[in-house]
Amino acid sequence: MPELQLAVIDVKPGAAMESQSGLQMLRPRIYGAYRAPAGPKKIAAIVMHPTSNFMGHYLIAPLAERGICCMGLNSRYMGNDTVLLMERAIQDLGAGVQFLRAAGYEKVLLIGNSGGAALASFYQAQAEKLTAHHFPDGDPTHLHPDDLPPADGIALCAAHQGRSKLMRDWIDPSVTDEHDPLSVDPELDMYDARHGLPYSAQFLARFSAAQKARLDRLENWAVERLRLLRSTPGAPRDQAFIVYRTHADPRCVDLSIDRNDRAPGSVWGDARQVNYSANAMGRTTSLTAFLSQWSSRSQADGPSNLAHTTAPKLLLTYTADQSTFPSTRDAWLQAGGARIRNVDIVGGNHYLAGQSELVPRAADAIAEWAHAL
Repeated sequence: MPELQLAVIDVKPGAAMESQSGLQMLRPRIYGAYRAPAGPKKIAAIVMHPTSNFMGHYLIAPLAERGICCMGLNSRYMGNDTVLLMERAIQDLGAGVQFLRAAGYEKVLLIGNSGGAALASFYQAQAEKLTAHHFPDGDPTHLHPDDLPPADGIALCAAHQGRSKLMRDWIDPSVTDEHDPLSVDPELDMYDARHGLPYSAQFLARFSAAQKARLDRLENWAVERLRLLRSTPGAPRDQAFIVYRTHADPRCVDLSIDRNDRAPGSVWGDARQVNYSANAMGRTTSLTAFLSQWSSRSQADGPSNLAHTTAPKLLLTYTADQSTFPSTRDAWLQAGGARIRNVDIVGGNHYLAGQSELVPRAADAIAEWAHAL
């Protein structure tokens, strides 16, 4: 098996920089790691997440062993989503597709694992028909069809529906003061033992409505704050802020909701501790990044974008996942229609962590699908 190779990719001469990282001064340069099997360059795949480092992804070597060159590609926002704009992340993914096309591969596939699923779906939808000419804040994206060559298929693994849907499902509605991470309304606190398990239908309905209300308040504030900044001479065009307590999904503790094979808790451990932690999903963000990623104005919803794509699709459902569920699978299958099929990886957790015996099953399913395209 060939050694892991490094891909150094210049996204686009003069491309916009949203990060002050020293790497971004290369305007911007992104990095990937890949294994290329011997023989003709038939099929390559990219597995990419908006922020996670996928250069060591568990599918790279197994897919190479099955005749598919697999690249784990990092976006310009690797490790920090504070200023992440999904419209820029698809530009980075497009640079990866161009790299593999230039290397001579006949087919290039996208593998969307976890949050990479919505990224891949957004990318392909825009590659087939570019509509994201503006960011949700109104600024032009300057994206061009040449930035986004279409892929030949999409495989989704443990697929989140997108960051805006995650925030809608996970934000804690019991916060009473946006500036105080300890503020709490006990009537809406899912971690308060007085509510008991399983949760009542009345509590869940009240909880969900309050989640939407809090997210709406944050979104309205972000829009108004951005309007104020941009109408004030000399003011910055953006600012950072903190969103406290963003991990309050009742499914983490009530296994009767959206039942699958999962254990209680979160992908990252005890759900309540994650909820109160200093570094969690969407904790620190800018106004523009909040609108692009986490708000109802986001253009990067997974299933709705997938529904606008024509490429063949595969969905791998990890049945013991603590953050994707039967309802998640159903949303993807409905969006994919006749061009998607599902394969269950029974007992699989979100990243198949500690489950080396399940990785070949996932790789086999993807390879069988890919070679049949």
